[in-house]
Amino acid sequence: MLLFILTIISIVFILLRVRIVSQSQAYIIERFGSYKYTWTVGIKFLIPFSDKIIQKISLKEQVNDFTPQPVLTRDNIMIEIDSVLYFQIVEPKLYTYEIEKPISALENLTATTLRNIIGELELDNLLSSRESVNKKIKLVLDEAAKPWGIKINRMELKNIILPEDIKEALEKEMKAERKKRELIFLAEGEKKSRILKAEGEKISTILEAEAKMRELVLIAEAEKEALFIKAEGEAEYLVKIEKAKADAIKKLNSAEPSKEVLILRSIESFEKLSHTASKIIIPNEVSQLFSPKEMLKEIKDK
Repeated sequence: MLLFILTIISIVFILLRVRIVSQSQAYIIERFGSYKYTWTVGIKFLIPFSDKIIQKISLKEQVNDFTPQPVLTRDNIMIEIDSVLYFQIVEPKLYTYEIEKPISALENLTATTLRNIIGELELDNLLSSRESVNKKIKLVLDEAAKPWGIKINRMELKNIILPEDIKEALEKEMKAERKKRELIFLAEGEKKSRILKAEGEKISTILEAEAKMRELVLIAEAEKEALFIKAEGEAEYLVKIEKAKADAIKKLNSAEPSKEVLILRSIESFEKLSHTASKIIIPNEVSQLFSPKEMLKEIKDK
């Protein structure tokens, strides 16, 4: 029975010395008062009476929101900087043994770094280049905290608290800047409107000129077509007259007219000429058919 009780006590004692270390933690172990090793993830056994867990350290990223720090800028303006620091413990042994109260030391280091870096900047530069200031402070802090086993991931100036008079002056300046941009925007809009109007008038004038030109071209083409049709009509008329004359001559020749008919036709022709011409030339063919005296007599009789 006593053996059973001792066995139970031994098992309980052993179980009490077993530790399960999670992935996000590290245990610092000392043996007889001096550093022995660092436990990481897994099941660990603490040797009774000699080993002791000195510190349990979180390996997760931590956030420290520091109290606002008063800082004097290069142009002698006292402001307060509300900053946030994101850091991670990467060397648990250094974090445990290298410095007393590392978080407090990190806060003091941040305040000193802020004063040194921001003290070299004027307020306008600080307000306009906050991102670059964040990166510069982060690099300085990361280098300074490395011996403590701390890695600085990010540094952000969360808020820059200005004196009331400076704040009012900046608000007035921003209002004036907004008014200036508004006036510039209106002026550019009016300028664009005038340009568009001028371009519209120019396009309208071009379209009117093109329409007038097309109108003149159509009129010229219509007149040309009319003259062409008229010329074709006159040409056709002359052709018809010549054809009629040719047909008449052809018919006259085919009818084999008598001497008397030819004389009569000739006399009619000379009769018409006698009213307009002062001199009449009688063709040889006609004079052979009828003597001039007879012809003149015939004309007078008519």
